[in-house]
Amino acid sequence: MDWEKKTEDKFKLMISKIPVFHRRITEQAVTKKATEFAGLRNAGRVEEEDVISAFFTDVPSPFYSMMVRLLEQTGFDYKKYGFPKQG
Repeated sequence: MDWEKKTEDKFKLMISKIPVFHRRITEQAVTKKATEFAGLRNAGRVEEEDVISAFFTDVPSPFYSMMVRLLEQTGFDYKKYGFPKQG
């Protein structure tokens, strides 16, 4: 599935900031989940909302604060999509 260019650029930047030993698995897991979310929306491409949803769905709790910091540093506006969700 295609990606919105700006979203893809921010995603690649964020992946580059993740510790090297976690990069590949994070990239694979988030790409897979973001594609699934885009499909659920019947969208023709992966957009920011899909990537953010994927991160908040799949990142283990020990890495949560680092993920939020990296989302902010790379320009992902997760609050716009209602994250973090309140339990």
